[in-house]
Amino acid sequence: MKITFLGTGTSQGTPMIGCSCNVCKSTDKRDKRLRSSVLIETDNKKILIDAGPDFRQQMLNANITGLDAILITHEHIDHVGGLDDVRALNYINQKAVDIYAEMRVQAALRKIFYYAFDIIKYPGVPEFEFHTIDENMFRIADIDITPVRAFHYNLPVLGFRIHNLCYITDTNYIPPDELKKMYNADILVIDALRREPHLSHFCLSETLETIEKLHPKRAYLTHISHQLDLYSTLERELPANVYAAYDGLTVE
Repeated sequence: MKITFLGTGTSQGTPMIGCSCNVCKSTDKRDKRLRSSVLIETDNKKILIDAGPDFRQQMLNANITGLDAILITHEHIDHVGGLDDVRALNYINQKAVDIYAEMRVQAALRKIFYYAFDIIKYPGVPEFEFHTIDENMFRIADIDITPVRAFHYNLPVLGFRIHNLCYITDTNYIPPDELKKMYNADILVIDALRREPHLSHFCLSETLETIEKLHPKRAYLTHISHQLDLYSTLERELPANVYAAYDGLTVE
């Protein structure tokens, strides 16, 4: 299995419009962060988690011409705003793109992309094939996927465990029973917004505490804002098995 970090930034990305902080002005490519998304390749399948506003650029950067599924963590625009661009995949592959999401999220997508669900559709609108998921395990082909319920302030969101990979972002609370689903992973990818506490995201100290509880072999921080720090500073202070992810990073 291989995971490629297509984006590791927050809803505003880095650099942020109008900001002149050291991180936004950094020339280190690891400080340039598109909105958070990952590609998971396993058993000849390509599974994407989230498709934010940078979806098109991320597909081009990674030279992706087909997806077997898109898993949606929740309905915020920085995680679904790029779904209009599945039109290109519809055309190339001559089929709808399979979207796995909760019913609430599907309802939000039907509002956001209302034109894709008209009775009489305008030619060239995106084609989605919805698959309803909840907190129960589901399968894509022969790949078992276990959803992990978490909360983004008061909004329920989903993380996912795929084999020994756990991916969870946009959360500041994971119930104890759900944490059990994440123990002893080979790879844990987890939200770490900034150093200061935040209403709806783990801050760095909370993320590190959660990693310590879960005992992964390796952990990667994602959904990183310009307020956290320069990559070069951050990498020097993290524990030995914890890394700051960056756009384009590939982990086997």
